[in-house]
Amino acid sequence: MKVTVPTLVAALLLTAGSGLAQTAHTHGAHKPTANEASDAHQADMQKMMADMMPKPGDAPSTKDFKDADMAMMHNMHVPYTGNADVDFRTHMIPHHQGAISMAKVALKHARDPATKQMAQKIIDDQEKEIAEMQAWLKQHGQ
Repeated sequence: MKVTVPTLVAALLLTAGSGLAQTAHTHGAHKPTANEASDAHQADMQKMMADMMPKPGDAPSTKDFKDADMAMMHNMHVPYTGNADVDFRTHMIPHHQGAISMAKVALKHARDPATKQMAQKIIDDQEKEIAEMQAWLKQHGQ
């Protein structure tokens, strides 16, 4: 599924909560409250998402890496089940797929043979691990 950047950003901003513009400031011995820590985390997430947004001057490889990052972030939004064995796999699969997408960008744009070799190894390894995780999930009725 191809996710548009505006759709993903809108979804992430909606789920981030209303405190996005607030940041926690710590001075001296002040320990941040849970709300301040949450607000700081939300502000960090907002900055991360802004950094992933394509910019007019981005190099083609940067645009492709940002697209891969945004898709991975979208696909990693998987509900938790409370079963650590299942949750580990269902969250690692899109993470590994993101690594494959990034490695494909490297294969497309990188010049160094060692980078291309590493990218291909990542694709091969991650595809094998995804297949193993999917098989485990199927075997366990997931």
